Amino acid sequence: MEKAKISGSQLFTLMILFEFGSAFILPIAIDAKQDAWLSIMFGMIGGLLLFLVYYQLYRYYPDLLLVEFTQKIMGKWIGRFISFLYIFYFANIASRVIRDFGDMLLTFAYPDTPLFIVNALLVLVVIYTVSKGIEVLARSSQLLFILFYLSSISGFILIVCAGIIDFTNLQPVLEEGIWLPLKVALTQNIYFPFGETVVFLMILPYVKNMRKGIGLSAIGLTGINLMITMIINVSVLGVSLTARSQFPLLSTVESIQVADFLERLDVFFMLTAVIGGFFKISLFFYATVIGTANLFKVKSPSKICFPLGLVLLLYSLSLANNYEELIQDALKILPFSLNIHFQVILPLLLLTVAFFKNRAKLKKSDVNLHQL
Repeated sequence: MEKAKISGSQLFTLMILFEFGSAFILPIAIDAKQDAWLSIMFGMIGGLLLFLVYYQLYRYYPDLLLVEFTQKIMGKWIGRFISFLYIFYFANIASRVIRDFGDMLLTFAYPDTPLFIVNALLVLVVIYTVSKGIEVLARSSQLLFILFYLSSISGFILIVCAGIIDFTNLQPVLEEGIWLPLKVALTQNIYFPFGETVVFLMILPYVKNMRKGIGLSAIGLTGINLMITMIINVSVLGVSLTARSQFPLLSTVESIQVADFLERLDVFFMLTAVIGGFFKISLFFYATVIGTANLFKVKSPSKICFPLGLVLLLYSLSLANNYEELIQDALKILPFSLNIHFQVILPLLLLTVAFFKNRAKLKKSDVNLHQL
């Protein structure tokens, strides 16, 4: 670990910007049709339960990173293997988010620019920030959080003023029963974006006076905001257009026209999207760097930022042939090939073993006290 400390409020802003990341620009939970907002709510509840698992692991080992306490729990060799898998997982997700935002910027603003150039510029900014350490990233989140929410609230007010919301698009509620939104939540939303907070097991040891309420409130606020976002998208665009749109929120913002002169307000979308994407990539990349440095005993993590960033850049270009393929892979394959293992199964396994190990230690200490 680097010698750094961040406050609870900085963790809160980091978590919100991280979870928004790429989630609010994509048509998440749209498989649940007009009940997408309900699916997000169920996913949020699952995310809150998962965070309690992560928090309990942190409580057992408050001074250790994820890649360190896995070795304490599972033994040196199995623990190092699990740690290596987690580093690969964080790097994989970071590369996917880089590709998400590279494709978005090409679609939105730079159609004639090579994807390599857009991704490379994004990665260079992330490398520079991460090389400065977690404290710089945390302080940046406090400043950009204000800008993020001001842009989001302004956009929401303009959408309401434009009179383009039609709540009849949300009817009928539960047309196919509660099972469909619940199924979508269990197969998609619980993992993306809520389960991705597992990466904060690489951040929590840096937090001063950590309390579980910070993480739970951040997840709850994110869930509510994502529900509002999907309600607006479906109300404005309808289910069919939201499902077909690569970036439904962008399509919604492009529909704004107030008083026949206030239109083309894509800058609100662009600003919030870039801020969220930057923090999501940065936190996954930070976890990759600090985990690699810890596992391979690199004394100065900043020295490996550039080579690891180059690997992520090249990997992001090879993930898929096009954006549609990338999204389908993320929604249909990734939840069961990677997410369920690293967000649910392994943390539960680690928590179970840690629970019995700590209980055995307590019993042993009680016996020693009685003997004394």
